[in-house]
Amino acid sequence: MYRQLSLPLLLLAVLALAAFSMALGVGSASLSVGDVWAVVRGDGDGLARTMVVDLRLPRALSAFAVGGLLAVAGALMQVLLRNPLADPYVLGLSGGASIGALGAMLAGLGGVLMSGSAFAGALFSTFLVFGLAHGRGGWTPSRLLLTGVVVAAGWGAVITLMLALSPAERLPGMLYWLMGDLSYARTPWPPLMLLIAICLVLVPLGRSLNVLARGPQQAAALGVDVRPLEWGIYVVASILTAAAVTTAGSIGFVGLVIPHMLRLLLGNDQRLILPACALAGGTLLVLADTLARTIIAPEQLPVGVITALLGVPTFLFLLYRSR
Repeated sequence: MYRQLSLPLLLLAVLALAAFSMALGVGSASLSVGDVWAVVRGDGDGLARTMVVDLRLPRALSAFAVGGLLAVAGALMQVLLRNPLADPYVLGLSGGASIGALGAMLAGLGGVLMSGSAFAGALFSTFLVFGLAHGRGGWTPSRLLLTGVVVAAGWGAVITLMLALSPAERLPGMLYWLMGDLSYARTPWPPLMLLIAICLVLVPLGRSLNVLARGPQQAAALGVDVRPLEWGIYVVASILTAAAVTTAGSIGFVGLVIPHMLRLLLGNDQRLILPACALAGGTLLVLADTLARTIIAPEQLPVGVITALLGVPTFLFLLYRSR
């Protein structure tokens, strides 16, 4: 069993290392493999060291952390709702986090206060969706999904209003951030540590999540405390989404496509899917960000544009394959 679980993770880890190698060497000024390896060993000239250590490595680590956070959050939401279309952006968590972060930006706040505002917005959106979706017999996955779509649309309208009322000098930065931007992601360690910690916590819960994915009645019959587990999933997804939004802005389709694709390839064992989502989501965003900053170098595209261009046809293809 452990061998079956570890082999796909090992292959994904190798792909992640290859993506990092590409991200460190490719750019408006390319570096050879030897130059990158010399910097890793502590040698290399000053320019190459500055490019790798000070510029490209923090950005690649941030991209990996954000991609992993979004993919794990999407996998959790799809387990909770038993619906492959569930995703933090579809359910309004990202919209709430974006409003909190934009409000902090307008107030001149940054750092921890901006992260706290994003988390507060995501958590408020969580409670709002749950509250509106709750009926006489509790909420159902379809009702929760539809409520999340409506709330997400409402957050989109509020974001448009905030942009319309924002000072002109702040508007370009806010728009670029909303499209997903890793240009100013220089502190990758908090989201990266969060990703590792969440994976360490969630993997032992894989059996309970596997049962929950089959339905709440069956999970309750097998001894799973369903309601606290469901609330815990939503709160954890809020934390992951808030951390991703704070680091890189709004980036779509990672939390939607990666879990769905991995389930088609690896099955539905959450003990494997969750860490695989962390590796595959991070790898995808590292590659997308590398493409975003090199395709029209020295200019850069928002990484959210790349993920959308890759995610839409990929998801349509996956839907076609899974008919």
